Amino acid sequence: MQRRNVIKTLSVSALGANIDTLKGTAKNDKKMWNKTRFTDLLGISYPIVQGPFGGGLSSVELTTTVANAGGLGSFGMQPYTPEQIIETATTIRKQTNKPFNLNLWVNDRDARLADFDDNDYKTLTALFKPYFDELGLPIPERPQNLGPKYEDQLQAIFEVKPAVFSFVYGIPLANDLEKCRRLGIKTVGTATTVDEAIALEKAGVDAIVATGMEAGGHRVSFLRSAEDSLTGLFALIPQVADAVKIPVIAAGGIADARGIKAALTLGADAVQIGTAFLATTQSNATQDHKDRLFAPDARYTILTKVFTGRLSRGLKNRLTEELKDKGHLMAPYPLQGKFMGHLKAYPATSSSNPDFKSFWAGQSASLLKYKDAKVLIEALVQEMNQLG
Repeated sequence: MQRRNVIKTLSVSALGANIDTLKGTAKNDKKMWNKTRFTDLLGISYPIVQGPFGGGLSSVELTTTVANAGGLGSFGMQPYTPEQIIETATTIRKQTNKPFNLNLWVNDRDARLADFDDNDYKTLTALFKPYFDELGLPIPERPQNLGPKYEDQLQAIFEVKPAVFSFVYGIPLANDLEKCRRLGIKTVGTATTVDEAIALEKAGVDAIVATGMEAGGHRVSFLRSAEDSLTGLFALIPQVADAVKIPVIAAGGIADARGIKAALTLGADAVQIGTAFLATTQSNATQDHKDRLFAPDARYTILTKVFTGRLSRGLKNRLTEELKDKGHLMAPYPLQGKFMGHLKAYPATSSSNPDFKSFWAGQSASLLKYKDAKVLIEALVQEMNQLG
């Protein structure tokens, strides 16, 4: 009997010790949310990536603020010449010694440009003539300069050798990915579907951004049309995480610690946050754009081809509503964007009528709280430490 009591006592003690061990492990794990395969890959402090904004909305100040705060700062180089890419990267390096990301568009010319003839352009101008007239602007001749080409921009990426080269709308050539590996550049592709994620992994990229339909800006699908690739982020994350073995970065509709926690729980190794960083003082968005992201109407976003010819998410306005059924009449990318520049549709160009402007925004805009990028990251880290 005495022996049985001793065994019972020892068993209870062992159980108590195991419970204490589990509690201790849980307590330690709570502090380790920021240690993931992605942070290990880059040697950064937090699995937080600032979205790379195209259209001139990125800024050196925002990129370096995020990098210096322990996240991955990014710069969207889509509209920049090779010379501008080199100059910008040089400036970034003067303000941070941390890893940063440069982003390009692999497919930067729509195939149907070749078939978009003068009659199509006349149809386009007739559709937009009332808006040009309202602003007292002349209808432009068909734009001939469609901007820098990806192939030329990529050579600048090789020259400046950022820690990370991310890309959308496709997959670079195998030789180009191999050159990135030789140069020590980590590559990050973007997927809107599981099939795209699998294709990216097979190509040999180092990590994948899984971007849900909630994200602001362009829907960057490349295997099927954007309209046929509209998967919500929290359905997409676990499917991609199950399908690939490399780190997954979740993007789309994440603006606070709850979103980060949910994404990591579903299998992501990091998150990419766009709209919340776009709204900060450090971004290159105009003040009216930032103000609108904090306004009540920021909860109303729409997918539209009006501004660039490619499906994109932004705030609703008069132009998106009146032309929401006319997407098939828009010019192919990037011709549509060049045309709309003459209507002063882009916030970075002027303070023209907001009814005709593009204000990119994701579906999480109504959750925004912070107007400074450093404060935003500090708040996210503090909240995540509390959530565990």
